[in-house]
Amino acid sequence: MQAPSAESLLNELRAVDAERARRAADPELDERVQALKTWQQRRFAHTYADLLATPRYEAATRFFLHELYGPGDYRQRDAQFARVIPALTRLFPAEVVDTVAKLAQLHALSERLDTRMGEHLLSPDITAKEYAIAWRACGEPEARQRQIELTMAVGESLDKLTRKPLLRQSLKLMRGPATLAGLGALQTFLETGFDTFRDMRGAGEFLSTVRHRESTLARDLFQANPLVLGQLP
Repeated sequence: MQAPSAESLLNELRAVDAERARRAADPELDERVQALKTWQQRRFAHTYADLLATPRYEAATRFFLHELYGPGDYRQRDAQFARVIPALTRLFPAEVVDTVAKLAQLHALSERLDTRMGEHLLSPDITAKEYAIAWRACGEPEARQRQIELTMAVGESLDKLTRKPLLRQSLKLMRGPATLAGLGALQTFLETGFDTFRDMRGAGEFLSTVRHRESTLARDLFQANPLVLGQLP
């Protein structure tokens, strides 16, 4: 497997920085986007309350909730990441770098769509109806589907890594060098993701459920299905 280039990973991080700079120049927009991120995390917890209550899938659902849907501030992690991208492509196996590349693509796309949504929201006090209106005003159904597929790709990549027993030991051995290289946050993400998906003992049903529900929700929002508001918190 050929690892993604350092330049392609840097391009994704530059896209994220551009979105942050755009919002920093407009504090009201930034406030709406941060409220949106918090609301979307709550929506994810609402949509997957059954998985959160299922021992087999609880940890994986929480991993998605906090790592892929959360309102966390990743600026320090991303800044470290950008400085040591060349080291990343040297230190980590190609399969791991490929997983990180998918995460970076998802991160960049999600930030852009969140900015667009924030531009269409009236205030930080988001209701289900206002969210649905902003969603349709934002549009870009192809980008929304791409967002879902990238989320699935990150999960599928983590699941595949668990089928390589020696890789977990390699990750453990890389903990020291990764921390010294400024990749501690990324190392933690990879180890947590690996362990979470390994303990799930097969991610097929989990990922299929997430893909189906997210795709159905996106379709219903675009079609203004009146029943969709009942699916939102």
